[in-house]
Amino acid sequence: MKVIDSIKTSVRGAAKHNSDVQEKPSCILWPDGDRHWESVIPRLQSEMPELFQLGDYLPGKRIGPAIWLRCVISGAIEGTTIQADGTPILYLPGVTRQDLRAVESCSEQLKPLAELQFRGVIWSQVNAKDWTTLAFLKSSQGGLGLDVAQDSDAKQSMQLALYRLLDEDLSMLRGKHLDKDYFNTLLSGGDPVRDVLQWLDQGDGFRKARDENQWRGFAEICKSQLGFDPEKDGPLKAATLLTKRENNWDTVWGRFCEAPARYTALPSLLRKVPLPGLFEDKSPWPQCNETEEKNLRDSLIASSNLPEHQSRQRIAELEEKHAERREWVWAELGESPLAVSLKSLATLAEVTSQSLAAGTPVDLASAYETSAWNADASAIEALAAVQKSEDIQALQAVLQTIYVPWLDESARHLQKQVVSHGYPGAHAGKQKAMEPLVGLCIVFVDGLRFDLAKSLDSLLRQKGLSVEIETAWAALPSVTATAKPAVTPVRSKIRGQEVNADFEPSVAATGQSLKGGYHLKKLLTDEGWQVLERTETGNPKGNAWTEIGDIDHEGHVRGSQLAKHVNSILADIRDRILQLTNAGWKNVRVVTDHGWLLVPGGLPKTELSSALSDNTWGRCAAIKPGAASNEELYHWYWNVDLSFALAPGVSCYRANQEYTHGGLSLQECFVGFLNITQSGKATGSGTVTIEQVSWKGLRCKVVLTGQFHGLRLDIRRHAGNSSTTVAMHDRPFKEDGSASVAIEKDELLDHEATIVILDAEGGLVAQQQTVIGKEDK
Repeated sequence: MKVIDSIKTSVRGAAKHNSDVQEKPSCILWPDGDRHWESVIPRLQSEMPELFQLGDYLPGKRIGPAIWLRCVISGAIEGTTIQADGTPILYLPGVTRQDLRAVESCSEQLKPLAELQFRGVIWSQVNAKDWTTLAFLKSSQGGLGLDVAQDSDAKQSMQLALYRLLDEDLSMLRGKHLDKDYFNTLLSGGDPVRDVLQWLDQGDGFRKARDENQWRGFAEICKSQLGFDPEKDGPLKAATLLTKRENNWDTVWGRFCEAPARYTALPSLLRKVPLPGLFEDKSPWPQCNETEEKNLRDSLIASSNLPEHQSRQRIAELEEKHAERREWVWAELGESPLAVSLKSLATLAEVTSQSLAAGTPVDLASAYETSAWNADASAIEALAAVQKSEDIQALQAVLQTIYVPWLDESARHLQKQVVSHGYPGAHAGKQKAMEPLVGLCIVFVDGLRFDLAKSLDSLLRQKGLSVEIETAWAALPSVTATAKPAVTPVRSKIRGQEVNADFEPSVAATGQSLKGGYHLKKLLTDEGWQVLERTETGNPKGNAWTEIGDIDHEGHVRGSQLAKHVNSILADIRDRILQLTNAGWKNVRVVTDHGWLLVPGGLPKTELSSALSDNTWGRCAAIKPGAASNEELYHWYWNVDLSFALAPGVSCYRANQEYTHGGLSLQECFVGFLNITQSGKATGSGTVTIEQVSWKGLRCKVVLTGQFHGLRLDIRRHAGNSSTTVAMHDRPFKEDGSASVAIEKDELLDHEATIVILDAEGGLVAQQQTVIGKEDK
């Protein structure tokens, strides 16, 4: 029950009577000599149609003089009919019970109401005194029995906040000491920490958006809880206190760090605060972070001039120095891209310190599958973290120093082994026709490199799917024209032409080229495979082929900028797979044609005379028939009688190639296929219980009981879809089983959402419906 409900019940309850011995009261008189209740009467009138007020003649607002109120009681005023079971309530501001009793001496304006004290009843305390707001809140005899401070500051704040107090839940007020800070907090909006941040962020706009009472409540809270006066001290003094983070200011800083993007102007204010001393914490100053970013940029560029091993050691030292800046608020705001990127660079430096130039192709593949693929993943992550050209140039210098030589060394060793012992990928004539599994949907992804396949594996496991990665070698040369048909279920229906500079095979029966894709789809259809467009789900009782996520196209178009789009592409592929499994496909197989090389600034160029080549790709070239060449030649997958040249190491036949493929390297040729089935993983483990959910404005706190170690809290519109999150960030649960998250947008207040508990892999453990900003019962 809310406070306003208790007031209505109490006032109406004054008309209760024993009909066997009493007549029904003609009205309820509500005297209020000090006008304590006057500010909330309009709100009460909106819920109590029988409530009228003594005052100037304003019938539309149910206000009028004494004689008009007499007419209302008698039913003589049109449009003011009182329900048969209701009793008119007359609120009398500025009038006391004693004023009514002194009939002979009361004013002429009040005399028409004086005799109603005998025909009606008065809403009053058990001691016959008029109800004041303080008395009603405190009294356990007819009032609410709350613990309310009685000092003058508390009384003043209580009167100012009375209209907000009406909507408070009594169950939340009982057992709480209601003092001036409580009422001022209620008056200012219920979240003083947020209000302070909004004031610092909005400046004069914050005050203009609030009435005088709200501003007074805010100012009083600042003085009592934060030790400054917003009117006298001003925002710069407050910003200085914020950087010191002493006493309650640490809470304000913590709130800012949780959702800094909501306070876009605050960083500019912090720039005006005097810089810290030599041994002070520099994290609150944006300009200190900028200085550290510049120092890191210069250090990375300088490290690129060192020998490889020294450059790697220098990166490790820089990581130790700058790692803490990833915890600063400026990283959250995207102002520390190099510090974020440095974590991935440190991993890259560690992985590439171990050479891959040893052993057979099988040994190379095993080492790459076990851990070396992390070098490629780290390079992508490092590039994805930066935007500015000067930051990209710094990363380019580092990657050219420690990554490209490692790539080149392993590629040359693999090429040497293949020349001596043959390529591990079988030729078309050695591969068996695929025996289709009923209920299988094959999802083709062009350019799903092995490290991206590992990332997709993780994304799918987070959704409760069972995934197994099967490794394979791409068809040579590792270009789409050759390698894509080799992973189709109709590869036995395809052969290679005797002369083919485009590496494009043909339909075995007709000789029609597969270029353009039409005849490949026709082959699939003729063999009973459904060919699904990107949004179609088909019939899960049959077999299907579909394509999604053209990573290769994006790489050719974007170059090294592909790194920034990888995560969104993988999310699209994941969602497509979920769409298929939800539609009833029991088995989904993700296949790809090839991987690729990607280095900002481009890979090294190698020369090949145009007199030797019919068609020169980035990493491979078709040699003209009869041409004498010193290039190392390899057999075409679709026709072993045709040979082609591959650029040595990770070099290219074309200059300035940041993204390319077609050659022979682990990154281009060693790929992963994903076999996916429904695991039946439950969305609740039964080992945790959501014990408590509490909202303060747009911040939600959740308390768990049970085995909550390693779990995280998120809030989403749809529990199973991470893209529908409405929280700024998911948060881990603390040792006491609690965690809290902030909602990103104010306009989501009062909207329905789902509290989601996640395990370490992102899987659903438990969930509960909630209304944003509203206490759960």
